[in-house]
Amino acid sequence: MADPYSILGVSKGTDDKAIKVAYRKLAKELHPDKNKDNPKASDRFSEVTQAYDLLSDPKKRGQYDRGEIDENGQPRFAGNPFGGGGGGGPGQAGPAGGNFDFGSGGIDLGDIFDGLFGGGGGVRPGAGPGPRPQQAPPPQGANIAYVHLVSFTDAATLAPQRIMLGDGKTVEFKLPAGIVAGQQIRIPGKGQPGPGGHGDAMVTLKIGKHPHLVRDGDNIRIDLPISLKEAVAGGKVKVPTVDGAVMLTVPPRTNSGAVLRIKGRGFTAKTGVRGDQLVTLMIHLPTDPAELARMSDILSDSPVRENMRV
Repeated sequence: MADPYSILGVSKGTDDKAIKVAYRKLAKELHPDKNKDNPKASDRFSEVTQAYDLLSDPKKRGQYDRGEIDENGQPRFAGNPFGGGGGGGPGQAGPAGGNFDFGSGGIDLGDIFDGLFGGGGGVRPGAGPGPRPQQAPPPQGANIAYVHLVSFTDAATLAPQRIMLGDGKTVEFKLPAGIVAGQQIRIPGKGQPGPGGHGDAMVTLKIGKHPHLVRDGDNIRIDLPISLKEAVAGGKVKVPTVDGAVMLTVPPRTNSGAVLRIKGRGFTAKTGVRGDQLVTLMIHLPTDPAELARMSDILSDSPVRENMRV
């Protein structure tokens, strides 16, 4: 990968906010969902994401600026005569005692290390073997960022989701209880490949709107119009919910603005318990004067008229 600053089109001294703005602009332009016919855009998207992963981490950015790690996040072994994987390479066994045979020359790395670290070809009196330097594990590949729109109904019912990855494959994942817009979930092993394995897919969730229902915490609200006759005499009315329509009983002499509750038809909280649906009844008067007059005549003969409040 090239210099991450160049990939994002920013200078080395740029602040974190400008780096974030630059990344969002490029990610929006290069997102695989918008460039399905352009495989190069997917590669560029991954490169931009990898660069942002490095520069958005203050620790990694500092190490990169100081030359301690490269653009892939791997350590730079400055001054190490054996860096870069020279010699026989990992996994190449040698004679007992930790010596490696590099051919007819019979080079003994044990003697070389003794010379470098003051061994003098033997163990100094009273000195034990020193600790071996531990190598950092090979880094994983870069994470890949995705944005996924969840329908209002799916978010409330926690329906399984599917998302298409940058390589054209689809993967199914579950929605978390207590889901909120902007929440990010991790799909392990679905990012870029790397020496230590694949990175992850980082999916930011958006929640779509419903034509009639509105979220209120873990509850769902709806304003339901009912007729004047239904408000006075009561009756059954159909109410849409995320689980399908249900019939709700309107009590006689119901005022406009009354709220009825349908248990367990809201969003699932983090505890696993679903909220309720709150139905606000709104009395709808006829717009036709003749129809309104006819309705008034009917209500004038109703024994419940004296208790009606509109």
